[in-house]
Amino acid sequence: MIEIKLPELGDGIESGDVLEVLVREGDVITKDQGIVELETDKATVEVPSTHAGTVKKVHVSSGDTIKIGATMISIEVAAAAASTPKSAAPAPTRTGQPVELPTATEPKQVTTPAPALPTPSTPASPAPVKALVTTSPATSANAADAGSVAAGPAIRRFAREVGVDLSGVVGSGPSGRITRDDVLSVVREASVVARSTKKSAKTGSTQSDAWGPVRIEKLPKIRRTIAAKMHESWTTVPRVTNFDDADVTELEHIRQSSKADYAAKGIKLTSMPFLIKSAAMALKDHPTINAALDMEAEQVIYKEYINVGIAVDTERGLVVPALCNADKLSIPDIARNLASIADKVRTGDFSLDDLRGGTFTISNLGAIGGTYSTPIINVPEVAILLVGRSRKMPVVIEDEVKIRLMMPLSLSYDHRLVDGGAAARFLNEVISYLETPSRLLLAP
Repeated sequence: MIEIKLPELGDGIESGDVLEVLVREGDVITKDQGIVELETDKATVEVPSTHAGTVKKVHVSSGDTIKIGATMISIEVAAAAASTPKSAAPAPTRTGQPVELPTATEPKQVTTPAPALPTPSTPASPAPVKALVTTSPATSANAADAGSVAAGPAIRRFAREVGVDLSGVVGSGPSGRITRDDVLSVVREASVVARSTKKSAKTGSTQSDAWGPVRIEKLPKIRRTIAAKMHESWTTVPRVTNFDDADVTELEHIRQSSKADYAAKGIKLTSMPFLIKSAAMALKDHPTINAALDMEAEQVIYKEYINVGIAVDTERGLVVPALCNADKLSIPDIARNLASIADKVRTGDFSLDDLRGGTFTISNLGAIGGTYSTPIINVPEVAILLVGRSRKMPVVIEDEVKIRLMMPLSLSYDHRLVDGGAAARFLNEVISYLETPSRLLLAP
């Protein structure tokens, strides 16, 4: 009997919430087949099995919070495979199809000649945590089980939200994988049923207080994490916020004149790539803003790389994917990466690695509406820049009042490390890049 335990998911991640168990007792599973869909602090991952065999016991259920190292399922490896010497084991199939296993309901097929199963002693590269469900037909008797559905975590979550049973959906993607459009097609065909199912799925526990009915839902893992991080930042970081405006009139002229060229290449050009590049170039000249503070070790950690985190508002909560080496990227490269980030966030198909390594964060309040704010620092970073919605304002230039497009900026910084002068110089540098966009276009 082998116990499949929750593996390490990354630095700082100690547990996760079980969204869905993808196997049942009696199922015959293959190595790397998804067994549990798990929600961690920031992302949803599908945890694969490290061995092949028959599921004897499932130790977790939907809604459970499990810690790293906790047993998820217990499986029994086929005796023939377990006893096969390592040297006698045939080479793994290279066709991309999993080894076919006998089902629990057909014991006579155990003696049928078949490729030997991988054993615990067989060398293999560790499977990534974000493994995909196998796209081959199910090998267990219950072929319609969730574990045999060819769909990724984001599609599974979307299907649950709209009330679609994936076992009855025919996939149109590569190797029969189910896509978002496949799920939407089912929704369109049975919209009334889907809407009612979705509503009932999100209803939660209906109760009443002294004034009327209320709905009580469990606080999601991501919201609990956000709350903990915000509390840590608020209680440990003495922050100050500087407010200023950048005249982006000339920048907007360049952007508008270039939109069509970028669109022809499939790139949507907004003002964000210019802001990211401006901040990244300014960080190169102001290393204190790109540092981290370790009070326990009494150290300042100056990052020699510049990874700009982009705070994104999602239905599940705030996530901050990092744009790595932003200072080395051109405006078109940044625009392409932003489009990729937006697509991943929209579908929920991002990994934990996408959320790690940030050295400085930018939050775009202007995309929703608003001018100034006091953003909370994403510890252990020491600063965060918030951009509001650009608006036309009267500005005095050489004793004349002119209408200019002004971009509001709010820079919050950790006053334990960053002094007011350093913050002001950094923000001035960012503004300088935005107001003279030729510097951005010529920047290395």
